[in-house]
Amino acid sequence: MCDDLTLDDNQRYAQTHGQLNRRQFVAGMVGASLAMYLPLNANAMSVTESTVNVATPDGTADCYFVHPASGKYPAVILWPDILGLRPAFELMGKRLAQSGYAVLVVNPFYRTQKAPVVGPGASYEDEATRTAVTALAKTLSPATHVIDAKAFASFLDQQAAVDSSKKMGTMGYCMSGSIAFRTAAALPQRVGAVASFHGGGLVNSTPDSPHLLIPKTQAQFLIAIAENDDQRDLEAKNVLRKSFADAKIKAEVEVYTGALHGWCPPDSRVYNQELAERAWSRLLALFDETLV
Repeated sequence: MCDDLTLDDNQRYAQTHGQLNRRQFVAGMVGASLAMYLPLNANAMSVTESTVNVATPDGTADCYFVHPASGKYPAVILWPDILGLRPAFELMGKRLAQSGYAVLVVNPFYRTQKAPVVGPGASYEDEATRTAVTALAKTLSPATHVIDAKAFASFLDQQAAVDSSKKMGTMGYCMSGSIAFRTAAALPQRVGAVASFHGGGLVNSTPDSPHLLIPKTQAQFLIAIAENDDQRDLEAKNVLRKSFADAKIKAEVEVYTGALHGWCPPDSRVYNQELAERAWSRLLALFDETLV
């Protein structure tokens, strides 16, 4: 989860590994140059991409929609981390589409602000950025998560590029790992796969804890946990494993040794290409098995 301890870990990692200041780092790879940090897809499909407006009961969400240029494919809802919809997540959505999926990368903060909600090079480590995005995150709730999940799924099922006869996938990062859980619980007949990467708060003591929703789902799960997140809550992974086993839900719950919270997006200061690629390969395996 994004907190002061995570910031300390990430700063130590950057100092130890001699990484650039994040503003310098991102300034050097805005737009298409971000792609140099992601390996090329073998047999990548040609895709069509666009900014779309999705009507919801609470307004209009600006989202990025990308899919193979021809044909119908399984749909995926991609929820970004607390910094919101931005070029790094558009690139990740495009990469997934090149593997044969119709991907909607959403702006979870549309009620308050259009994307991007942060500028190029913005970092959660910067106090002003952290204050701004934390305030945006507080405008969301389990209720808004469900409202949006249903609206985004409905939008996707109306698109010519989507094969609605196949199960839908959903994936989340950081704060949106829990949103992916709620999506599966809200649409159990529709969602066949859920992936959470360094998801925060998946197990907590509240009645709204995402792990309590597992029996309400019919999806297969991939839970990729950062090592430092695991170290601060050693029991969470065990609770998740037991919850999945009790519900007879197939799940892969793994701690990625050496990965820090936020290791997957290519614009993260603690991006770890080797471990991010391992997590990505597990995502593709999950979708290949379940979105049929």
